[in-house]
Amino acid sequence: MTAPDRPDGAPWRNFYGRRRGKTLRKGQRDLLETRLAALAPGGVGWDENPERDPIDLRALFPEAREVWLEIGFGGGEHMIALAGANPDVGIIGCEAFVNGVAMLLSGIERAGVNNLAIHPGDARDLMDVLPAGSVARVFLLYPDPWPKKRHHKRRFIGPENLDQLARIMAPGAELRLATDIADYVRHALEEIARDGRFARPAGTPADWRDPWPGWPSTRYESKALREGRRPQYLVFRRN
Repeated sequence: MTAPDRPDGAPWRNFYGRRRGKTLRKGQRDLLETRLAALAPGGVGWDENPERDPIDLRALFPEAREVWLEIGFGGGEHMIALAGANPDVGIIGCEAFVNGVAMLLSGIERAGVNNLAIHPGDARDLMDVLPAGSVARVFLLYPDPWPKKRHHKRRFIGPENLDQLARIMAPGAELRLATDIADYVRHALEEIARDGRFARPAGTPADWRDPWPGWPSTRYESKALREGRRPQYLVFRRN
């Protein structure tokens, strides 16, 4: 972990990507003000947990048989579908884009699901404080591909994040990656093979073109298909 040197004790971490988009509607702003705090896991911010003690997932999800994590949930449609189909699972979603957080909150209100928690910020801050071996499934859906070679180090799949994922994932836990960028598939396979703590996906590239059972289509997938890109769906298992 990088040595803390910010006033709030947090390490300096570059964050690449948008935090805000178009102006939020009043209803969305109201949801952020009234609902978000109750759905936050707590103990993630450096100001409230400077020692980075593990958070209590049993207190967060008392009835859950296991915990899943979605990193970069976009508008939240996949998370809501997961929550509705798996009411006995606690699901934590990370998203730094405030417009996406507002969309998820609106969706939660409509769907009435109650097994979700939201970290509206950098996933790395949450991974810092998740207990070792506590996560049974991780979803990384359509991550930013950072297509320019000089930006490849910004891709989420890399040594630092793989180290944290290997720490928080239980033996046999799944890392599910969906992407419509062939070069990201190549990059992920190389990085994960180099790490050595995850098993290569079963099957061949032809098999990876089929979505996982129960997969709900997302806006990003629909856009990829409209633009002629073929998504791939890979599952890596923690050794």
